[in-house]
Amino acid sequence: MEIRKAVRKKAKLRLGLVAASGAGKTYSALQLAFGLGGKVGMVDTEHGSGDLYAHLGDYDIINIEAPYTVQKYREAMAAFESAGYSVIVIDSLSHAWAGDGGLLDKQGKIADSGRGNSYTAWRSITPEHNGLIDAMLQSPCHVIATMRAKVEYVIEKNDKGKDTPRKVGMAPVQREGMDYEFTVVLDIDAQHIASASKDRTGLFDGQYFKITQATGKTLTDWLESGADGATLILQELTAATEVGTDALIAAYGRLKTQPGFKAVWASEGDALKAAAALNDEPQKEAA
Repeated sequence: MEIRKAVRKKAKLRLGLVAASGAGKTYSALQLAFGLGGKVGMVDTEHGSGDLYAHLGDYDIINIEAPYTVQKYREAMAAFESAGYSVIVIDSLSHAWAGDGGLLDKQGKIADSGRGNSYTAWRSITPEHNGLIDAMLQSPCHVIATMRAKVEYVIEKNDKGKDTPRKVGMAPVQREGMDYEFTVVLDIDAQHIASASKDRTGLFDGQYFKITQATGKTLTDWLESGADGATLILQELTAATEVGTDALIAAYGRLKTQPGFKAVWASEGDALKAAAALNDEPQKEAA
């Protein structure tokens, strides 16, 4: 167990766009993607609607048709990642949850088949859902995911003591808690105005705005303002050498799976080992 200083590192965007039909999810997602920069790839589940925006800029598409399985989403993302794309737009993520062949559909079929009830069916569905989340979080690309919106209500007592529904806003057609996985979640209303329901960047707090490529550029500046991962790795390894070889070995084991580690070790490993060995000598003499 180690106590270390908190440092915000450079990161890839994980952004959710939530809106009802016609509010501009696809358009806004592409504007964001172009603002982020680099090659843009779209996973299109909306029956080819992604092609309607080709006039906006250069992007490529992988179409997914029903059944909308998690495996199809993951394979499409992996294809863009392997081909060196910078931004992946998933339009729409809601199909993986509530579409034909999506997770809700699969859960219902398992329950109806007699292989389990509606509760135990989640034992096989939850790992699939978690796998999709992990694929998005671990992607080397920026990920923008659109989600259809539904009106959300709460039941409250009115002044006569009767239960009445009250509209409290829009909720994504997605498993509850999905918004926790994103860095930013933007809700878009019928007038195409966006506001943040979640924003770890602090860039959009209290703002109402139309999404443009400038929005993507603003996010890029924030994402790139963090500390470089390779620099932090080298700093931590260097600090370990000041203690000695055992500390360097421990740091190596702790950091070796982090992005950028192999490049740092290839260029600096010999020097780091030599520095750690020098610091072993005073310890031996003291012993």
